[in-house]
Amino acid sequence: MSHKWLEWVKRIQSLSQAGLAFSKDVYDLERYEELRSISVEIMAQYTGLEMEKIRNLFTNETGYQTPKIDVRGAVFKDGKILMVRENIDDKWSLPGGFCDISFSPTENIVKEIKEESGYEVISKKMLALLDMNKHPHPPQPYHYYKLFIQCDIVDGHASIGIETKEINFFSETNLPKLSTNRNTESQIKLLFDFYRNPKKEAILD
Repeated sequence: MSHKWLEWVKRIQSLSQAGLAFSKDVYDLERYEELRSISVEIMAQYTGLEMEKIRNLFTNETGYQTPKIDVRGAVFKDGKILMVRENIDDKWSLPGGFCDISFSPTENIVKEIKEESGYEVISKKMLALLDMNKHPHPPQPYHYYKLFIQCDIVDGHASIGIETKEINFFSETNLPKLSTNRNTESQIKLLFDFYRNPKKEAILD
């Protein structure tokens, strides 16, 4: 789950980003810029991605670096969970995405589910807040927290969105090919545990 080289890249990138944001000394700024270049080189070496693409990704971030929040909806119907097939990789995930500014977590997930699946929902309960680094996701350049919120359908019907190409409900024993950047099999099985046991306490991990 954890790749040491990726941890080093993230730490170097985080330090360089903070230094570039807050340092006033021209020589320190040069050193922080060099640190960022080193993090780009390491990432390129281990991933095979183009250095310019990685550099653009890193330079989009400014200020003190903190984990990003990815919110996912757990919507159950007749013992099955709602999933959407992503255009980007042709694999399946729980509806959701990065939290947008000016929206609360529940407002974000209600909006994401509507946009990606067509269903109108209300949030019911926060089920889990997980650190991506502690779960079997593929290596990624940023540090993410994943917030899972159970929601109930109140209206609407299945309708694909801009980012999705198919919508369906799946049983725990018949899951599709998952978009593991977004969710893992163990996470979805955890959500089924909550479905079977509504009194289960929220998990922080």
